[in-house]
Amino acid sequence: MMNEQSGAARGSAESDADADAIALLKADHRTVEKLFEAFEKAAADDLEAKGTLARRACEELTVHTILEEELLYPVAHKALDKQDEIDVDEAYVEHFLVKTLIEKFDSLKPSDHGFDATFKVMSELVKHHVEEEESALFPELRESGVDLVALGKKLRARKDELMKKLDEAGSKLVGDRSLSFTRAA
Repeated sequence: MMNEQSGAARGSAESDADADAIALLKADHRTVEKLFEAFEKAAADDLEAKGTLARRACEELTVHTILEEELLYPVAHKALDKQDEIDVDEAYVEHFLVKTLIEKFDSLKPSDHGFDATFKVMSELVKHHVEEEESALFPELRESGVDLVALGKKLRARKDELMKKLDEAGSKLVGDRSLSFTRAA
Protein backbone atom coordinates (compact mmCIF):
# COMPACT_ATOMS: atom_id res chain seq x y z
CA MET A 1 0.00 0.00 0.00
CA MET A 2 2.73 2.45 -0.78
CA ASN A 3 1.45 5.87 -1.65
CA GLU A 4 2.69 7.88 -4.61
CA GLN A 5 4.68 10.22 -2.38
CA SER A 6 6.74 7.43 -0.83
CA GLY A 7 7.47 5.94 -4.24
CA ALA A 8 8.56 9.34 -5.48
CA ALA A 9 10.80 9.76 -2.46
CA ARG A 10 12.86 6.81 -3.64
CA GLY A 11 12.53 7.65 -7.32
CA SER A 12 15.97 8.84 -8.32
CA ALA A 13 17.80 5.93 -6.70
CA GLU A 14 15.45 3.38 -8.20
CA SER A 15 15.73 4.75 -11.72
CA ASP A 16 19.49 4.25 -11.85
CA ALA A 17 20.08 0.50 -11.81
CA ASP A 18 23.80 0.99 -12.42
CA ALA A 19 24.36 3.39 -9.53
CA ASP A 20 27.07 2.38 -7.16
CA ALA A 21 26.37 1.51 -3.53
CA ILE A 22 27.45 4.88 -2.22
CA ALA A 23 25.20 6.79 -4.63
CA LEU A 24 22.22 4.65 -3.61
CA LEU A 25 22.88 5.10 0.10
CA LYS A 26 23.38 8.84 -0.31
CA ALA A 27 20.03 9.02 -2.12
CA ASP A 28 18.45 7.32 0.90
CA HIS A 29 20.13 9.89 3.15
CA ARG A 30 18.65 12.75 1.12
CA THR A 31 15.18 11.16 1.29
CA VAL A 32 15.30 10.94 5.07
CA GLU A 33 16.69 14.47 5.37
CA LYS A 34 13.69 15.75 3.38
CA LEU A 35 11.34 13.94 5.76
CA PHE A 36 13.12 15.52 8.75
CA GLU A 37 12.82 18.97 7.15
CA ALA A 38 9.12 18.46 6.42
CA PHE A 39 8.54 17.41 10.05
CA GLU A 40 10.32 20.55 11.29
CA LYS A 41 8.16 22.71 9.01
CA ALA A 42 4.88 21.01 9.97
CA ALA A 43 2.51 23.07 12.08
CA ALA A 44 2.74 22.18 15.77
CA ASP A 45 -0.92 21.17 15.81
CA ASP A 46 -0.83 19.16 12.55
CA LEU A 47 -0.63 15.81 14.30
CA GLU A 48 -1.69 13.83 11.25
CA ALA A 49 1.18 15.23 9.17
CA LYS A 50 3.68 14.69 11.97
CA GLY A 51 2.52 11.12 12.48
CA THR A 52 2.75 10.36 8.78
CA LEU A 53 6.19 11.93 8.44
CA ALA A 54 7.51 10.12 11.51
CA ARG A 55 6.15 6.78 10.31
CA ARG A 56 7.61 7.28 6.84
CA ALA A 57 11.00 8.31 8.28
CA CYS A 58 11.00 5.23 10.51
CA GLU A 59 10.18 2.99 7.54
CA GLU A 60 12.89 4.53 5.36
CA LEU A 61 15.42 4.31 8.19
CA THR A 62 14.50 0.71 8.93
CA VAL A 63 15.03 -0.37 5.33
CA HIS A 64 18.24 1.66 5.06
CA THR A 65 19.58 0.18 8.30
CA ILE A 66 18.86 -3.35 7.13
CA LEU A 67 20.67 -2.68 3.85
CA GLU A 68 23.74 -1.33 5.56
CA GLU A 69 23.89 -4.01 8.24
CA GLU A 70 23.29 -6.94 5.90
CA LEU A 71 25.35 -5.82 2.93
CA LEU A 72 27.50 -2.72 3.38
CA TYR A 73 29.04 -3.10 6.83
CA PRO A 74 30.18 -6.73 6.42
CA VAL A 75 31.90 -5.76 3.15
CA ALA A 76 33.42 -2.70 4.83
CA HIS A 77 34.77 -4.77 7.73
CA LYS A 78 36.41 -7.12 5.28
CA ALA A 79 37.78 -4.42 2.96
CA LEU A 80 38.99 -1.80 5.42
CA ASP A 81 42.10 -1.91 7.53
CA LYS A 82 41.85 -2.18 11.32
CA GLN A 83 42.26 1.58 11.77
CA ASP A 84 39.21 2.32 9.58
CA GLU A 85 37.06 -0.49 11.01
CA ILE A 86 36.24 1.77 13.97
CA ASP A 87 34.01 3.76 11.61
CA VAL A 88 31.98 0.62 10.91
CA ASP A 89 31.77 -0.25 14.61
CA GLU A 90 30.55 3.26 15.40
CA ALA A 91 27.95 2.95 12.65
CA TYR A 92 26.60 -0.25 14.23
CA VAL A 93 26.23 1.54 17.58
CA GLU A 94 24.51 4.50 15.94
CA HIS A 95 22.13 2.10 14.17
CA PHE A 96 21.33 0.45 17.50
CA LEU A 97 20.38 3.83 18.95
CA VAL A 98 18.26 4.76 15.93
CA LYS A 99 16.48 1.38 16.05
CA THR A 100 15.79 1.95 19.75
CA LEU A 101 14.14 5.29 18.93
CA ILE A 102 12.21 3.75 16.04
CA GLU A 103 10.89 1.15 18.47
CA LYS A 104 9.76 3.96 20.77
CA PHE A 105 7.48 5.20 17.98
CA ASP A 106 5.60 1.89 18.16
CA SER A 107 4.07 3.13 21.41
CA LEU A 108 4.05 6.90 20.83
CA LYS A 109 1.21 8.80 19.20
CA PRO A 110 1.73 12.25 17.69
CA SER A 111 -0.38 13.73 20.50
CA ASP A 112 1.80 12.15 23.22
CA HIS A 113 4.17 14.21 25.31
CA GLY A 114 7.67 13.49 24.02
CA PHE A 115 6.71 12.61 20.44
CA ASP A 116 8.32 15.71 18.92
CA ALA A 117 11.35 15.45 21.22
CA THR A 118 11.89 11.80 20.31
CA PHE A 119 11.69 12.61 16.62
CA LYS A 120 14.11 15.52 17.04
CA VAL A 121 16.67 13.38 18.87
CA MET A 122 16.34 10.67 16.22
CA SER A 123 16.81 13.20 13.42
CA GLU A 124 19.89 14.69 15.11
CA LEU A 125 21.40 11.25 15.62
CA VAL A 126 20.73 10.30 12.00
CA LYS A 127 22.19 13.58 10.73
CA HIS A 128 25.36 12.89 12.73
CA HIS A 129 25.47 9.32 11.41
CA VAL A 130 25.05 10.51 7.81
CA GLU A 131 27.85 13.05 8.23
CA GLU A 132 30.16 10.34 9.60
CA GLU A 133 29.34 7.92 6.80
CA GLU A 134 29.65 10.44 4.02
CA SER A 135 32.84 12.08 5.30
CA ALA A 136 34.72 9.00 6.53
CA LEU A 137 33.28 5.56 5.76
CA PHE A 138 32.19 6.13 2.17
CA PRO A 139 35.52 7.66 1.05
CA GLU A 140 37.38 4.81 2.79
CA LEU A 141 35.26 2.29 0.90
CA ARG A 142 35.83 4.09 -2.39
CA GLU A 143 39.59 3.89 -1.82
CA SER A 144 39.46 0.23 -0.74
CA GLY A 145 38.82 -1.18 -4.19
CA VAL A 146 35.43 -2.70 -3.32
CA ASP A 147 33.27 -3.19 -6.43
CA LEU A 148 30.71 -0.55 -5.52
CA VAL A 149 28.61 -1.11 -8.66
CA ALA A 150 28.18 -4.82 -7.85
CA LEU A 151 27.41 -3.92 -4.24
CA GLY A 152 24.96 -1.31 -5.49
CA LYS A 153 23.11 -3.97 -7.47
CA LYS A 154 22.84 -6.14 -4.35
CA LEU A 155 21.62 -3.17 -2.33
CA ARG A 156 19.03 -2.29 -5.00
CA ALA A 157 17.72 -5.87 -5.17
CA ARG A 158 17.48 -6.14 -1.38
CA LYS A 159 15.83 -2.74 -1.09
CA ASP A 160 13.26 -3.68 -3.72
CA GLU A 161 12.53 -6.86 -1.77
CA LEU A 162 12.17 -4.98 1.52
CA MET A 163 9.97 -2.30 -0.01
CA LYS A 164 7.72 -4.98 -1.46
CA LYS A 165 7.38 -6.50 2.01
CA LEU A 166 6.69 -3.06 3.42
CA ASP A 167 3.96 -2.49 0.85
CA GLU A 168 2.43 -5.91 1.55
CA ALA A 169 2.49 -5.26 5.29
CA GLY A 170 0.66 -1.97 4.84
CA SER A 171 3.76 0.13 5.55
CA LYS A 172 4.40 -1.38 8.96
CA LEU A 173 7.87 -2.90 8.93
CA VAL A 174 10.37 -2.65 11.74
CA GLY A 175 13.44 -4.82 11.38
CA ASP A 176 15.89 -6.32 13.80
CA ARG A 177 16.59 -3.91 16.64
CA SER A 178 19.55 -5.73 18.12
CA LEU A 179 23.08 -4.43 18.39
CA SER A 180 25.47 -6.74 16.61
CA PHE A 181 28.84 -6.36 14.99
CA THR A 182 28.63 -8.69 12.01
CA ARG A 183 31.99 -9.36 10.47
CA ALA A 184 32.44 -10.88 7.06
CA ALA A 185 34.19 -14.23 7.07
